[in-house]
Amino acid sequence: MRDITYPPIILTAKMLFKLLGMRFQTSGTEHIPREGGAVLAANHIGYVDFIFDGLAAQPSKRLVRFMAKKEAFEHVVSGPVMRSLHHIAVDRESGETSFRDAVEYARSGEIVGIFPEATISRSMEIKELKTGAVRIAAEAGVPLIPMVTWGTQLLKTKDHDSDLFGRGKTIALHVGAPLEVTGEDPVAETERLRVAMRELLDKAITEYPVSPEGQWWAPARYGGLAPTPEEAERLDAEEKAARAARRVAREDD
Repeated sequence: MRDITYPPIILTAKMLFKLLGMRFQTSGTEHIPREGGAVLAANHIGYVDFIFDGLAAQPSKRLVRFMAKKEAFEHVVSGPVMRSLHHIAVDRESGETSFRDAVEYARSGEIVGIFPEATISRSMEIKELKTGAVRIAAEAGVPLIPMVTWGTQLLKTKDHDSDLFGRGKTIALHVGAPLEVTGEDPVAETERLRVAMRELLDKAITEYPVSPEGQWWAPARYGGLAPTPEEAERLDAEEKAARAARRVAREDD
């Protein structure tokens, strides 16, 4: 693939992060292969996660092709950018095309980035995962690499004010050892992925320079004020119902 816009965008982002005094904690980036395809499965705690997740592949001099909802590709501003970066559009109503595209990307040697939780985690924990990451990796015959990002929720996430410039913030990027998957039991292999991601999350939280105690952005089991997984599930359901109601109202107009 010809990448005309991706390298300069990365360079500009790195310069901006430096100007903003942002700091990075990283580990396990050596697990991202220097060549060949792979599926990079990351947690989802904020709207800007993908901007930072790709940095984990920089030590291996790789670019990540993220799977993102098709609306981002249809937007007048973000659409041309997303297409120029060769990301993969996902239609949640009909995911077969994006699945095949992701498999083809990985088979051809690209690193495909995916958020297997599908939506942002209000609890800041690892939610139940969709099996897509496992099935794509198995179909393409490539490693499945778990990853966790931490600190991006401080910039922009659900139910909280944004601080997009994030001056002086620390962003943690932790990559785990690749998982070999066969796709014979995608549910069980997805649970293996979830366990690996949860271990990386615990590492990220315990090594983060700010204590989670009493913080809105930290899980309840660490003394944080984020909703419990059960509470977050209820909020997600309410949000989904409200979105459906708005869609029906638009169709009736």
